[in-house]
Amino acid sequence: MAGYVLHLSEQENITLSAAVTRRLIDGGDGDAALLYLCLLKNRGSASPETLRAELKWDEARRSRAEAALARMGLVSAPKPEEPTPSPVPAPSAERPAYSREDVARKLEQDASFSALLREVERKLGPLSTPSVGKLLGLYEDLGLPADVLFLLVNHCIARHAAQYGAGRLPTMRRIEQEGYVWARKGLLSSTSANDYLNALHAREQKYPAYMAVLQLGERKPSPSEEKYLAAWVDMGFPAETVALAYDKTVLRCHEFKWAYCNGILKRWHEKGLHTPAETAAENAAPKKEEKPSGGKNDWMKQYL
Repeated sequence: MAGYVLHLSEQENITLSAAVTRRLIDGGDGDAALLYLCLLKNRGSASPETLRAELKWDEARRSRAEAALARMGLVSAPKPEEPTPSPVPAPSAERPAYSREDVARKLEQDASFSALLREVERKLGPLSTPSVGKLLGLYEDLGLPADVLFLLVNHCIARHAAQYGAGRLPTMRRIEQEGYVWARKGLLSSTSANDYLNALHAREQKYPAYMAVLQLGERKPSPSEEKYLAAWVDMGFPAETVALAYDKTVLRCHEFKWAYCNGILKRWHEKGLHTPAETAAENAAPKKEEKPSGGKNDWMKQYL
């Protein structure tokens, strides 16, 4: 039997694959199994408050069960709570407007910013006062250090060239937008920024294999397509499993649709199914036993 179907009073079925069931049994933790069932009931997404209320547990019990599921590899490891950082305003929010005099004063008083501007203009060409103001805003208002900003500018240049062709340069507005993303991620040191860029590069290395199994050739994915690919990498799917989801999508829709394929992969992820073997176990329907029809010649069928 490939999996087990739980029949709920609300006439809704929850399917546990054999692979997930084996992990829960081997884990030997009843609370972890209850928490996993509760998560499945909530489609894999529920707040700690919701889970505590439905299971009638306190936070300590819920947290222990979550940690047990994480050790089994059925949920992401719980992250330690960190102090909430000060919110970073969106680029569209009001920001200080730097005049030519403000920029000149900063360049005279701050050697680090002066050196940064020289290097950035070497990459992008001479910048207008408003563009220098955007760079200064990232440096002074958001608190991104000069070395982090230099990494940011080079990253934006490389991505823009990969997307639009060699020699094409991003605007300072685009660099500013990415700077706000970095600030929200807390990339305030060259170490954290380099770690982020290395992880991003490792993720992007997997995109070509995905694009190949999606029959999209060797072209670069668009920004919208890249969001799907990044999510699939983060969920831990190998290209072979994405190929299975592609096949199901085309059979159902008669063409490839990103959203439909993503829905299949999200459902598998919520059930803890990531490899082709695990998804195959889910899809293998249990054999039905033949019941005798009661006819007078039934005794002959075993010999036919």
